[in-house]
Amino acid sequence: MAQGSDDLLSTSQIKDWRSIVTLIVFVLTNIIVLFPFHIPIFVPRKLSDLFLDALGALRIIPKRQYRSPPLAEDDDNGKIKPWVRLNFPMNFVTAPFIADLFLLAILAIGRQEVHDGTIGADNISPIDVMVFFITLAYIAISIDASGLIRYLAFKVLEWGGSFGHRLFFYLYAFFFVLGSFVGNDPIILSGTAFLAYMTRVSRNIIHPRAWIHSQFAIANVASAILVSSNPTNLVLAGAFNIKFIHYTANMIVPVVATAIILFPFLLYFVFANPDLIPFEIQMHELPEDVKAKKPVNPNIPHSRGRTDADESDLANNEKGQLLSLEEIMNPFLDKRGAAFGTLIMAATLITVLTLNATSAKSGAHPVFWVTLPAAFVMFCWDLGFGWYYRKETREIARKGRQEFETARTERIFRQAEETRRSPAAETQLQDSTDCEKNSSTPKLDSTEIQPQDLSFMNSLREKSILEQPSTSYPPERLFVSTSKVDVEKRHQKSLPSIQQPRGPATLMSLGQDALRWCQETFPTAATVVLHLPFALVPFAFCMFVLVQGLVTKGWVPVFAYGWDHWVNKTGTIGAIGGMAFLSVVLCNFAGTNIGTTILLCRIIQSWQEIHQRSGIPISDRTFWATVYSMALGVNYGAFSSAFSASLAGLLWRDILAKKHIHVGSMEFFRVNIPIILITMIVGCTVLVGEVYIIRKETPYEM
Repeated sequence: MAQGSDDLLSTSQIKDWRSIVTLIVFVLTNIIVLFPFHIPIFVPRKLSDLFLDALGALRIIPKRQYRSPPLAEDDDNGKIKPWVRLNFPMNFVTAPFIADLFLLAILAIGRQEVHDGTIGADNISPIDVMVFFITLAYIAISIDASGLIRYLAFKVLEWGGSFGHRLFFYLYAFFFVLGSFVGNDPIILSGTAFLAYMTRVSRNIIHPRAWIHSQFAIANVASAILVSSNPTNLVLAGAFNIKFIHYTANMIVPVVATAIILFPFLLYFVFANPDLIPFEIQMHELPEDVKAKKPVNPNIPHSRGRTDADESDLANNEKGQLLSLEEIMNPFLDKRGAAFGTLIMAATLITVLTLNATSAKSGAHPVFWVTLPAAFVMFCWDLGFGWYYRKETREIARKGRQEFETARTERIFRQAEETRRSPAAETQLQDSTDCEKNSSTPKLDSTEIQPQDLSFMNSLREKSILEQPSTSYPPERLFVSTSKVDVEKRHQKSLPSIQQPRGPATLMSLGQDALRWCQETFPTAATVVLHLPFALVPFAFCMFVLVQGLVTKGWVPVFAYGWDHWVNKTGTIGAIGGMAFLSVVLCNFAGTNIGTTILLCRIIQSWQEIHQRSGIPISDRTFWATVYSMALGVNYGAFSSAFSASLAGLLWRDILAKKHIHVGSMEFFRVNIPIILITMIVGCTVLVGEVYIIRKETPYEM
């Protein structure tokens, strides 16, 4: 139920129940994006088993005897639960989509809102933005997959040496310069892991807080310079017909000034603690034999062999530190891939900037006309080199997979032995005896053994039973009642021969085989595709539709009239300060910085329309002050108070968690508040001076 264009500034229908529901749904959706959760759905076990058996009969998934049962299948008394719990995720992907479906169902939005939110309206074309961003992201992540960023970071580490403050500056400058060209995502993908390893192998960096938070902040500051570095910049430039070169010319001075002033603030105020940034960094030494080893390509599955299976165990011990040191001091670099990717990226950016600068407003072509062919060329390069070296990469993967399986088997035996020797072993033995009639699986510690290991462990147990002479113990007690010598004997016999039963081929197994074949044959291409931010696409489209619903239901005009009143009272300086504050705050409460950009662009467009109809023009100085202060806010807002202020923040948190560095929400908030304050104050102050120097009070012309 879309309105005509003449009524787009009407606020009369905000009292309609559909308009009220639309606003409520928008607010709830953003709260869910900020605080994701799971909805438990309980399904009768018989119905669940019937459904899974049907899928098994159709050869879509393995049949029941070949599936690994979940560990939490039994009640405390050993009985099978009558219900199966399914967890439906409510997050930044599902929540906006469900919100759109709900609004469509109650006729709060209709065909026009969906069209404008996907195909585009008012100079914002979501499809163009998403295709451009995904294709350019492929090139950037391919450069990262070549090992170039980690290799350059290693060189920076060498230049910095053991001087802590100098190394901090070198890494800070490196991430800023590189992030200005390739954007924040590749910096976060590779730089975060690098810093996690570097701080782990240092003897006197007590906590990695200073290094990881500084990297995250400066990567997002740098992403404000080029339109191509962040999808928020793409939305903003498209909404106001800003040529890419003009955008960079207006943003580079505030951003560079921010980076210059932020560094001493971080070093001497926020992280002024020798435990965080020591004056002299003491690094562990890499043995000569390890230095002489050929670096292994981390894109190849199981390229590190048995260490992949024990990564969690190696997080903080000496062996783990050696592995971490090897990751940063002996990095892999695909020189051909890095050189070709850099060439493609440079040619793409230069072409995009040139065409965008020389094209007239009415005759401009979508920028993805350049990035899509470039990404295709890069993809063909990755496929070609993968195929050329397929024998070598497959052999590395095969050997690594064998070592991985051996290590996993050893871990299972070790956990079983630890369970047998634990103080609660006798109690566990008694519990196992009491439950023999109801269960044939030993009650090992569920926190130690993963679900995918259970059926494999059962097969080990069955093989052990066959290899042992009969005893008076029930089969369920073999793991916990056998002596250490017997366990080791069975262990050595079982390692080369035990294989988890797989059963007939299914659609699921064929898909897994196909994925593994692609990863082993085309490691770079597969890695890049798996790291592409595809989740951004449905999220962005759904947010565009939601915001378009606010437009047609009168809420965006209400916000626009409120903004107009604020600017009339406070002038250009108030416009800069107000928009900077709004954009940073809304990044945390309006569907990340992408959702914030979409909403604020629509509000400013409605503000333009208000003045066009009233005949009172907005001054050129005030208008561009508003637009570029929003550009600062939506980029800097990524490191403000919540991880969900940007998708980059969620990625950053997950990468750190995988490297055993857990950053809590309160720590993220506490550390970033002074950083966002100083960056926004500096950026906005410089922007005030800039607009008063180069902009006039003449009427703004669209």
